[in-house]
Amino acid sequence: MSQPPYDPYGQPSDPYNPYGQPTDPYKPVDPYATPDPYAAQYGQSPAPYGAPYGQQQPMYGQPAPAYGYPAQKTNGMAIASLVSGLVGIALCGLTSILGIIFGHIAQSQIKRTGEQGEGMALAGLILSYIVTVGWIIIWVFYIGLLATIWGIDRSTTNTY
Repeated sequence: MSQPPYDPYGQPSDPYNPYGQPTDPYKPVDPYATPDPYAAQYGQSPAPYGAPYGQQQPMYGQPAPAYGYPAQKTNGMAIASLVSGLVGIALCGLTSILGIIFGHIAQSQIKRTGEQGEGMALAGLILSYIVTVGWIIIWVFYIGLLATIWGIDRSTTNTY
């Protein structure tokens, strides 16, 4: 009968339990757990805690497993609508007219194809309409102010 190697802390060393945690003999075995053939090689337990439904957690530096859901594509017109509305703030509303057009096209394409980007298209439309109306009000006020000033200057310069 051989003794396990001596541990200075009083616990026998176990190659399957390197940190000396007590093992639970009453812990239920997960029948759906898939054993990892490389677990013993890297010193890991075959089923780490926290793995959902018997799946193993990825090791450090490895990507997480894909769950079979392909990423849906975002509609390009929706992105263009939002960007055009934002840029229209700085460019006196010139690109916000394009944002309105792109937003309506994006909404019809999203309804037809089921792509992502409905919120972006709506935000682009709302922003583009607000910027367009805002710049129209500013330009009408500015032109009206200039016309008023020009009319006042013309009326005071008469030399009769």
